[in-house]
Amino acid sequence: METTAKVVSSNCVLLSEFSESNPTQLSAMELGIQNFGCTHYRRRCKIRAPCCDEVFDCRHCHNEAKNSEEVDVVDRHDVPRHEIKKVICCLCDTEQDVQQYCINCGVCMGKYFCDICKFFDDDTSKNQYHCEECGICRTGGKDNFFHCKRCGCCYSKIMENGHRCVEGAMHHNCPVCFEYLFDTVREISVLPCAHTIHLDCVKEMEKHHRYSCPVCSKSICDMSSLWKKLDKVVWILCNDCGVKSHVQYHIVAHKCLSCNSYNTRQIQGAPATPSSSRVTEMVK
Repeated sequence: METTAKVVSSNCVLLSEFSESNPTQLSAMELGIQNFGCTHYRRRCKIRAPCCDEVFDCRHCHNEAKNSEEVDVVDRHDVPRHEIKKVICCLCDTEQDVQQYCINCGVCMGKYFCDICKFFDDDTSKNQYHCEECGICRTGGKDNFFHCKRCGCCYSKIMENGHRCVEGAMHHNCPVCFEYLFDTVREISVLPCAHTIHLDCVKEMEKHHRYSCPVCSKSICDMSSLWKKLDKVVWILCNDCGVKSHVQYHIVAHKCLSCNSYNTRQIQGAPATPSSSRVTEMVK
């Protein structure tokens, strides 16, 4: 079997197969694989943050530590990912310039490697690729996404012919959890109004029976079945003119269609009072 080194872009390399005829190369690729890393990435190197000169497993580990409540507000910061200059091999602890293979023990520090983002990852099932327009690495496979220049981000090709453009659609914080969406590692949902939000934040909103966009207040799903349930009409009798009318239900009062009096009483029908469980059932 020949070794396949797939060039994802001019600065990204994805090693997909290994040569059984070259034991040295095979051991370098496999040695320690999946045994190192953090909760964010499996990789065989750590980074030295250029901003604070401290060592972390990855940029997310740095950002979580340096933006925690224990850190003084004036000292909180994110690592400038493109400015990372040094990495430390997890197998031999050799600190070196950013590169895919350790200069000391020769181990591959990440099966996927991007020289622009200074990014390493041994889990290539994510189908990582570098988007030149976004300027960062994304997951899901380059062939499955397109970059919208007006929105300034990548979308699934399923949305290519019908998505609504919003200037800088993902260049803002999630309206629920306030995490910056553009480079988040969590799944993002694009609402019918074209505003973006974390998918798990949408699900949390639904648990609390909130079905409107936090940004523009438009419905986040088809609510027509619910509107029909609430669209209740009742029979009333006017105490002034004695005429019966079939009118839209109102919680305060009902207007007589004959003399316009509100001195009426309901004589047939009752207002709909859907329970929370029924509301949830209708909108899902």
